[in-house]
Amino acid sequence: MHPVLDDLITLLRLDRIEKNIFRGESRDIGSAQVFGGQVLGQALSAAQHTVNDRVAHSLHAYFLRRGDMDAPIVYEVDRARDGGSFSNRRVVAIQHGRPILNLAASFQSPEPGVEHQASMPNVAGPDDCKDILEVESDNVQKMPEKMRRHKADKRAFEIRPVVSAEALDAPMKNVWFRTVDSLPDDSALHQNLLAYVSDYELLGVSTLPHDLPFDKGAVIMASLDHALWFHREVHIDQWLLYAMDSPNASGARGLSRGQLFSQDGELIASTAQEGLVRVVAPGNKSRRSHPSTQG
Repeated sequence: MHPVLDDLITLLRLDRIEKNIFRGESRDIGSAQVFGGQVLGQALSAAQHTVNDRVAHSLHAYFLRRGDMDAPIVYEVDRARDGGSFSNRRVVAIQHGRPILNLAASFQSPEPGVEHQASMPNVAGPDDCKDILEVESDNVQKMPEKMRRHKADKRAFEIRPVVSAEALDAPMKNVWFRTVDSLPDDSALHQNLLAYVSDYELLGVSTLPHDLPFDKGAVIMASLDHALWFHREVHIDQWLLYAMDSPNASGARGLSRGQLFSQDGELIASTAQEGLVRVVAPGNKSRRSHPSTQG
């Protein structure tokens, strides 16, 4: 397996300390703090370790504090309920004695039922799209060296944005992605990886219609919460279309939504995220009311 993907899988599996307590490490992806998707994926993994024969169908999380890249993260799981068909778990991610994330996840025994779904957007397929390094080459060159190196050499996912003239100034974005290598048939692993990558660029969609001064360091962005619903079985080593849009931005917050489709049009999962989007005077970071900048 590709070494970067193998390392990410190891990162998400966690070490068991006690029956309901787990420990995870972090990886530097070029940002100043732990990537929020990593904490989401690890928290879901901790919950999965306490559930048998049931599959996650939803998670809801709040980011509370920045994650420290150099310290382990401890995950405490509360086995809130095991019913006839559903199990619910509450997970707290802790660093330095304080919670950095709260997560609730629900699991269900697989069963048939009525079905309908939204239609996949009519966009170019992955074979007709270029790699993100080609599409966003100018932006990549402006990144700090550490982040640029991660984008170029240390990727666990292939990412191909759909370039559309109609969407240039609209609060929407479509991106194809899949893991850089094939994976074992392990539904929990595929869900963990989807939770990880679902945090990718989601909040940023809410900024697309606005000419914000990112290059002047005058924009503070922070993930506040994240929700993910699994509708159908995930195969993240096959192309998935992440169709994202933002229905609202107000009160220094942006709301973004996402739908994840398989290449043949099945709706696999849905996401939603709200985050802080604050414009301040250049160089002034004192008006930070929320300590998390993970997303």
